[in-house]
Formats: sequence, structure tokens, C-alpha cells
Amino acid sequence: MGNPDDLQAHTLHFYKTANYPCSYLPDRQARSLVAAPAHFVDTARYSALIQQGFRRSGTFSYRPECDDCQACIPIRVDCQRFVLRRSWRRIIKQHQDLVVSIRPLSWHSEHFDLYVRYQQARHPDSVHDSTGRSEYIQYLLASHVHSRLIEFRSPTGRLLAVALTDFLDHGLSAVYTFYCPEAAGSLGTYAILWQIQYAQKLGLPWLYLGYWIEQSPKMSYKTRFHPYQLYQAGQWLDSD
Repeated sequence: MGNPDDLQAHTLHFYKTANYPCSYLPDRQARSLVAAPAHFVDTARYSALIQQGFRRSGTFSYRPECDDCQACIPIRVDCQRFVLRRSWRRIIKQHQDLVVSIRPLSWHSEHFDLYVRYQQARHPDSVHDSTGRSEYIQYLLASHVHSRLIEFRSPTGRLLAVALTDFLDHGLSAVYTFYCPEAAGSLGTYAILWQIQYAQKLGLPWLYLGYWIEQSPKMSYKTRFHPYQLYQAGQWLDSD
């Protein structure tokens, strides 16, 4: 399964969407290459797709195929070569008392309430489009791959963060993380560090972080996790 043409022999087909407003860069139009039918994209097929630069949003598996832009670059952390630097160690120590649980995808009103608070604090411009119950279920709880919700709680049981993670054949994929916006520390960074260390524990080489866009300040955190690879011109290239 080296490319989408190979995957077609396994009942998957690919189509390009029409142009739509880009979610990341203002005044730009985007297009995506979509794998269909969605319910055929199981863990094995998605494991192959993500190695070719695809990403999952709910049951929707896509790869940017914009006409005049190649700003979205897939990025993955090399977990086996990852070494904690001093700042990472401080963050881990700061959150070392958190209780972590891995749970199957299911509705929890506690999760949803935290998600809404996170969206209101972090993405106020789009909060009305993303905080409905149906949007939450469609985006975070719909999946045909091996997906789990990773809870991070205080020692007293307070829910502080939730990470939606895909468990794939050759790595983990950090789909989305939301956390208590007023909590002290660096919960978002800690969730990524935890997933890197968990991938190491499982013997998995990669943690996929979706797309990195150099022009987007919101994406800049992704390249802090050295060493990493970028998917460019049909191949994964080391950052160094």
C-alpha cells in the first residue's frame, strides 16, 4: 500500500473536494483528497494512509490537495530517538501526580463540559460552530479505527485533560487534546510527552501530530518535539 492507487485495490477510492475556505490561513482556499467509503477505513488501512500524509477527523480521512498551496505538512515525532530535555523533565515533574486512564470512545458529559470550556477559552471565534453536542460526537467520538480517550485527573479526581488518540500499527496519532484552560502548568505539552513515552513503552516508533504550517503560530509547538520527520514530496524526511 505505497500510495492511494495501491489502496484502490483494497476497496478504497479517492476523490477531491471542491474548494472551501482554509481553516488555518486567512484568505486562502483549500481542497482535500478524501478516502471513501469512510467505513472501510479501519485501523490497518488508516495505518497505511497516515504514512502517506492523511489525517482523520471523525470518520473522514483526508489529505490536503490544494491547488496553489502546500503549506500543510504532516509531522511525526521519532519516539524511539526522543530524549527528554530539561524543560520537558520540569513539565513531567510538575504533573507527575496526575492519574491517567485509557478509556474507550463513549459519551461523558464531564468530557463534553470540559471541551466546551476549552473551546470558549482557546477558540472563541469559532466556538458556536464547534461546541454543539452533535459536532462533538461527530468529531471526537466517531471512529472506525482503534481510538481511545486518555483522561488526566488530579489526585482528587478532578478531570483536567482528555486526549483523543488513535492506536495504529506503527505508532500513536494525537488526534485532539482539550484541557482545563485555567489549570496551572502545561497540560497540552504534558499530554504530548505522555503519549511519546507511552509509544516508547509499547515499542511504537512514531507519534503523529497532524499537520504543521510554518506560517501558523498555533502550529509552532509541534516542531519543538525533536527529533521529528516531515512528509514532503511523497516521503518522510528527518528534521535534521
